[in-house]
Amino acid sequence: MDFSEPQNFREWASRVFALRPLVLILLIFGIVISELRFDWAEQVLGAYLVTTNTQRPESGSIWEVGHRTVTARQTLEQLITDRQSTQREARGADTFTQIVSSLPPGQGVMLSSEHFRRLYLALPGTLAQEVVAPFELLRLLSDGRWVRTYLENEDYGLKIYLLNNENRVLRDLRIPTQLLYQIERVELALQGTLDDLPTFESRVYPAERFFRALNSLPHEDLGSVISQPEKLLGIDGRIVRVGISDEAVSGYIELGFEIEDGTRRKVILLKGREWAVWMLRSYLEEMGQDTQKSSGSEEIGDQG
Repeated sequence: MDFSEPQNFREWASRVFALRPLVLILLIFGIVISELRFDWAEQVLGAYLVTTNTQRPESGSIWEVGHRTVTARQTLEQLITDRQSTQREARGADTFTQIVSSLPPGQGVMLSSEHFRRLYLALPGTLAQEVVAPFELLRLLSDGRWVRTYLENEDYGLKIYLLNNENRVLRDLRIPTQLLYQIERVELALQGTLDDLPTFESRVYPAERFFRALNSLPHEDLGSVISQPEKLLGIDGRIVRVGISDEAVSGYIELGFEIEDGTRRKVILLKGREWAVWMLRSYLEEMGQDTQKSSGSEEIGDQG
């Protein structure tokens, strides 16, 4: 092969169109065409990368995108799982307090109108009246438009939307935080004793002493002391102690009746008018002083 520089065009042409250059050019074209047709170079390179994948560090933009994608997918799955869990807990709740405790702020749950009705009926009458008037619920139930209820936990309390079958709002309600606190106290009272409620501390009296003082009041004032005495008649068990709150709210004072039913105890909370309860409490204090005096006289007589 002549490696000297061609002197004219004829020498250039003879060298370019010689057998070896033509074979080399055809070989290069064959390789390029086969790659375009069968993608064998990518497959060979991919197979090599697969064999060395475990030995290469997980770095680079592709790895970072992959990591972010996996993390985002896991976070999304966890969010969905948590949301489904809270929805199940809320749908299985028996009280408004359980719904609020199961729903994070800003989240809501859809309940049937029948479920909301059960939650409403579980409230004491005075608290239920503050949520919505019972006659209004009766009207919505009677015309058949109220189908479902959406409850949303917000910063200031529980927001409630009564919806029809097209999810249009028929009535919106609100249970403020203070009312939710009162509902929670009532539910707590139903599961414990008067000793568990600090509002009755040092103002708990034996039931016998309480009802003796109650009999000392004029008959026309009895209904002002206990606003709903029929609730006490409908309970199972025996009243053993009565507590009187020292806090007056809107002209009413709370009374707690501790019920003993076998080995269990619970508390029923009722309200009485402030002036009547204070009158009753003065009788209770007088009876307590008389009891102490009689006990002291008996001790002196025993010593004599």
